[in-house]
Amino acid sequence: MITSLRLDLRNPERVPYGLAFRVIYPLGAHKEEGEEAEIGGGGNWWRWGWIGGWPLPSLEIKARSGDFAPLVPSEVSNSVWFSGFWCSATESSAAAFPEVTLSSCDTTMPVIGMGTSSYPKVDPETAKAAILEAIRAGYRHFDTAFAYGSEQDLGEAIAEALRLGLVKSRSELFITTKLFASFAERELVVPAINKICGYVPNTWPFKFGKVVSSMPVEKGVLLPLDIKSVWEGMEECKRLGLARGIGVSNFTSEMLEDLLSIAKIPPALNQLEMNPLWQLKKLREFCKAKGIHVTAYSPLGSSGTKFGGNKILGSKVLQDIAESKGKTTAQIALRWVYQQGVSLVTKSVNKERMNQNIDIFGWSLTEEELDEIGRLPQHKTITFASIMGPHDVVLQIDAGL
Repeated sequence: MITSLRLDLRNPERVPYGLAFRVIYPLGAHKEEGEEAEIGGGGNWWRWGWIGGWPLPSLEIKARSGDFAPLVPSEVSNSVWFSGFWCSATESSAAAFPEVTLSSCDTTMPVIGMGTSSYPKVDPETAKAAILEAIRAGYRHFDTAFAYGSEQDLGEAIAEALRLGLVKSRSELFITTKLFASFAERELVVPAINKICGYVPNTWPFKFGKVVSSMPVEKGVLLPLDIKSVWEGMEECKRLGLARGIGVSNFTSEMLEDLLSIAKIPPALNQLEMNPLWQLKKLREFCKAKGIHVTAYSPLGSSGTKFGGNKILGSKVLQDIAESKGKTTAQIALRWVYQQGVSLVTKSVNKERMNQNIDIFGWSLTEEELDEIGRLPQHKTITFASIMGPHDVVLQIDAGL
């Protein structure tokens, strides 16, 4: 039985992370007997190997027993040299990301999602091309919303991915969308969600009284949210099979307490702005105690957008750690989020950065590095008061309570 692998990159061609090789290889002298091994590539090195679905030791560990197996990849479409034999039956497939189990809905979700928001909005063809490229890279979780104007683009890209055979069925994909604040009434929830299949959180913990055309919103437009009636509509979506699970976004601990006191189906997650410069330790601890998973949006500070900033990517602490580990600053920030037990939604239309953003597995930050990042001064990137106006509920959200 092979207990470790020495992965030898003599081939000058580098295989990007997200592409895996599934090879049927013979063990010992009985060439007719084989097992399946799935090997994922990452950047300039091979990342992990799996036998029978179980991870093998990291690349640095030498063989301890059994068959010492150098693996020399040839071309993707041909065979590989494995354990002293040329192996055929090689195919490529997207490497699976780790998944998190959502406690209240008995389903799993990939820990990395691809965001589809853009300000200003990109043209539909660019958006669809980026989604298809993300699927090729291995993304299986996509985050959209009515407010992003990307739901149709995402649907068309998924249809194209199915046609091209990039995914075998819609069930391979996990979709998160949001109920827009103008639809935050009991009778409007199901019709608003009816065309969306996937995971459905509520994006704003308040309500708009009329269609919003400008920000900050006018006085009288922002209305209190009737959590009970809206959540009943969300629960109906779950019962009707329109959603695998239901959750919230931007909810404070006080709002969650109110929701949990009336919910028949507890929220599966709370999607929040979270990154090394806005760590939300108390709110995350509250969510964990209540069995509510946290997903981080803007884990890189929404750099390059109207509402974002460059403080995360410009952090000297993160830059120094990145240099010492041979990683990008973005990878350090994303890995930090992941090591907090938090899933994340990141975004890029650039192929190289898209692949870099998922190259955060197979290595980790040390306790010293985590401690250093944990001491960073806190600064919220996206302040809703600047978007919505200085309303009480908005100020509470901006405080990260």
